Amino acid sequence: MIMVKFQPNPDDRSDNVEKLQDMVQNTIENIEEANDSLEFATGEQREQIKEKNRRREESIEAFRNEIQDEAAARKTGFTEDNLY
Repeated sequence: MIMVKFQPNPDDRSDNVEKLQDMVQNTIENIEEANDSLEFATGEQREQIKEKNRRREESIEAFRNEIQDEAAARKTGFTEDNLY
């Protein structure tokens, strides 16, 4: 029987800032599309759309905070010592 030892993939954070920026942009586009759909929505649908957009705004804020963290980690070299 052959034993195969699996090793985890290395932590590659080199493009996290760019990925997070894309996520912010996509979320903003989703908000805009949802706002456009408000014109055709019923009362209950309108409230659901508005609530979802509020959650999207919270996500954008969290993404932006994480972008700052990732940019700082990039500046210091991404070492394990800098993560904790």
